[in-house]
Amino acid sequence: MKFRFLLIWLGIALSPPLVQPCVAQPDQAAPGARSADVLTAAQAVAEALEGNPEIRAAARRLALAQAKTASARSLDDPMLSIKDWQTPLKKPWDLNQAQLMFMVQQTFPNREKRDMRARLAADNVEVAAEEIETLRHEVAAEVRKTCAALKRNADAFSVHEHQASLLKQALAAAMAEYTTGKLPQADVLRAQIAVTRLNEHMIELEQERDSARAQLNALLGRRPDQAIDVSGSYAPPIPVPSIEALEQTAIENRPELAALRKQIATAQDESHLARMALKPDFTVGAGYMLMPAGSMYRNAYMAELSMNLPRWNRGRHDSETKQADAATAVTQSELEMRSNAAFLEVRQAQIDLVAAEKRVKLYRDTLLPQADAAFKSATAAYQNDRAEFAGLIDSQNMLLDIETALYTAQAAVDSGIARLERATGAPLSEPAQKETSQ
Repeated sequence: MKFRFLLIWLGIALSPPLVQPCVAQPDQAAPGARSADVLTAAQAVAEALEGNPEIRAAARRLALAQAKTASARSLDDPMLSIKDWQTPLKKPWDLNQAQLMFMVQQTFPNREKRDMRARLAADNVEVAAEEIETLRHEVAAEVRKTCAALKRNADAFSVHEHQASLLKQALAAAMAEYTTGKLPQADVLRAQIAVTRLNEHMIELEQERDSARAQLNALLGRRPDQAIDVSGSYAPPIPVPSIEALEQTAIENRPELAALRKQIATAQDESHLARMALKPDFTVGAGYMLMPAGSMYRNAYMAELSMNLPRWNRGRHDSETKQADAATAVTQSELEMRSNAAFLEVRQAQIDLVAAEKRVKLYRDTLLPQADAAFKSATAAYQNDRAEFAGLIDSQNMLLDIETALYTAQAAVDSGIARLERATGAPLSEPAQKETSQ
């Protein structure tokens, strides 16, 4: 009689349900050790948007740009000058023979120039705001992809751990059968190899889990060695909008493109400001004069009005205008380049998401039931001495591989949705609704 108790156990215990929910698998920590924090993907995204170091740095840059707007329209500092004239060289201390002047000057730039500088400062604030929004989208997408990887890892780890435990029990039963001569040595060796391979997979999954945890902790602004797990179910399949709707959504919502459009407006304003440099600025001065002793009028005043002559230096200003125009053209070209790259990113994310949803349907509805039926059939055949133990191990490995592939495909759907929403700059529900309304 071949290994009947072992195969009855395998046939009953190793058959997993066709769909298993994702449940975070806590570490087997030592007594007194800190348990892992368990977060949902939404909680992880919210924490990352608050604690991510890059977002914090970008927020400070935005605050700096906002602070500069207050000084953009202000005037230059006034100037105070003191002049001493006609002091005799033989009596440099005799100020009664000198003519002293105390003067205050203030330069008043052209009002249009001041308005344009204030406008440029406001443009820089908007660009900084779009840049921080871009960073928030990138961080949120990375957090969601990492959470999907951790959920898939937890499910794969659970399946491998369960089957490794059962195979160890089966191996112990096989050794008992082998010692009594009821089981050939080859079957025992195959069972040992199967246990060893599962242990190898467990090591790989632990490495993958620790790496994903470190990445998630870095995104959340935590220590990279902090234990963290992700709970929650995988995203259900969703209708993927057409490429035209997705591209239009990207044009309207992607922060990088909005920032480049604002940079084009800023470059145009800088070009306008360079042209306004040909308009003169005026400087007004007023002063008090103390005349030498013996003068008819000892006290006097002085008034001054001066202006610069930028048209006498037209070559320089024309060169600055051309530089500003060239900068505008460069930014326009960069917008075209980034738009093309964004459309490619949208298309690739759409292709990957559609393929992942197809794989989920294939594994869940076809391959997994077939593998489960094949494993049960192989179990029954072995119990009735109509199959070899090697065929049973192969069918078990196939079932394990397909179940793991299902979790991988489900995680790919989560990651694909995050990538596509990052590529378009908006939740998928918005383009789907727009496409439906059209």
